[in-house]
Amino acid sequence: MLTKDLLRVSRAGGGYQPRFTDPDDEALAARVLGVYQGHVGERREALEAGLTNLEREADDFKLVRGFAKLLEREAVFETRAPIDPVRARTAAFEAAESVGVVTDAEREAALDRAAERLDSDPGAVEASLFADRETEQVLVDLGTRYDPDTLRRQYDLSLAQTALFDATEIRVRSSDPKALVAAVKRLRLMYEIRRTEEGREVVVTGPDALFKRSRRYGTRFARLLRTVAKANEWRLEATIDDRGTERLLVLEDGDISVPGTDPVAEPTFDSGVESDFYARFSSLDLDWEVVREPEPLAAGEHVVIPDFALDWKHGEFRLFFEVMGFWTPEYVEKKLSRFADLEDVAFLVAYDESLGVGEAIEAEGHRAIPYSGTVRLKDVRDALRPYEKELRAESAASLPAELTPDADVTTIAELATEHGVPESVIENLDFPDHERLGRTLVRPAVLEALADEVEAGMELSGAETCLEDHGIDDASAALSRLGYRVEWEGLGGGTVREK
Repeated sequence: MLTKDLLRVSRAGGGYQPRFTDPDDEALAARVLGVYQGHVGERREALEAGLTNLEREADDFKLVRGFAKLLEREAVFETRAPIDPVRARTAAFEAAESVGVVTDAEREAALDRAAERLDSDPGAVEASLFADRETEQVLVDLGTRYDPDTLRRQYDLSLAQTALFDATEIRVRSSDPKALVAAVKRLRLMYEIRRTEEGREVVVTGPDALFKRSRRYGTRFARLLRTVAKANEWRLEATIDDRGTERLLVLEDGDISVPGTDPVAEPTFDSGVESDFYARFSSLDLDWEVVREPEPLAAGEHVVIPDFALDWKHGEFRLFFEVMGFWTPEYVEKKLSRFADLEDVAFLVAYDESLGVGEAIEAEGHRAIPYSGTVRLKDVRDALRPYEKELRAESAASLPAELTPDADVTTIAELATEHGVPESVIENLDFPDHERLGRTLVRPAVLEALADEVEAGMELSGAETCLEDHGIDDASAALSRLGYRVEWEGLGGGTVREK
């Protein structure tokens, strides 16, 4: 992005179109690059003088300054001085106060005295006095991967981003809508999705009464453009508040592109309540898998994309989960109307209790969870239990009352995975051909063979090896079934003994 003073737009016909570069401007981009490259090792003052000369020669000084602004962010400047400038100034000013500097001779005397205090020489003190001023700093590295072509393309993207600072609404159609909505959510922008004759349109609303003239919100609009421009095909229309006059900005995929350099980073994950919920829920060992930004849901003429989906790990069931934060009353009303148009979906909504919309959500047949600051996992677990009970009952109904696994040794977990059901369903079945040892199922013939292999007085490690050879990991339950206990010998291991 550029600063507003470097914005170049055309207002012809009531529009608001950025004045993009053309291939002929690549020569000017090369000259700006050359000025920076030619001043590595020199003071910033000399660099700025070189840029000023170039501005005077160019047809558009704002374009020169725009190229320079992008390179400035990549450049590395440092203070070079024999003595720390703060120490040099302190010593010199204290010496000047005692001497009383009026004439050049008195100034030299003050510098001499300061040099004595710093164990240096007057020339070093004088050279260090103001070396940390911005104009005195030295360009030590350009540190950029820009060439004239990528610099020009980055300028066009930055120019378009700057033009969006004063947008009040953005409407986007994209060949990659999922990436677009993901970016909208990461940037915490208010949005809705409409169906149009041309396809789905993402409408991002701007800083209204709640975010009046918010610079931060305008910057988020600008950041969103980077994701928009990465799609193969896209079209963006924005309503711009141009000093009180409403104007239309239109951009398409042929206008700008995203160069390989990426000087402006976008947030990589939702902040606030959503990311906190995702992190904590994902860490739990539940029968649900949380998915960010699932598929769109039809809601009448519009589309809703919930914040999350919770997938049942043992079947084809998906519960959608939306987090309603502190939004404007108008936006909340719009969201609730979308919820009312949802059909045949399981929907769970966590809402900021300050909104007071729990009854309205419940009235539409969706489960509502109030929260303050953070969504409590206990509340989410309580909301999931009715679904879990029904899903487990369906899983149990799909299996016979007893199972006869082919393997001589298997586990509850392995059978649950094999049949696609929770472990709790397997635990309630009968196994006529196997005996249950803890969470392991073993045929009697295997136990008979182990009775001959395991004997009292064996080291525990040897007994465990015998059990593992037969596929049994639960040594404690198996040894107990065979009539043995373990006599522990400190930290060195144990010995198998008869009970």
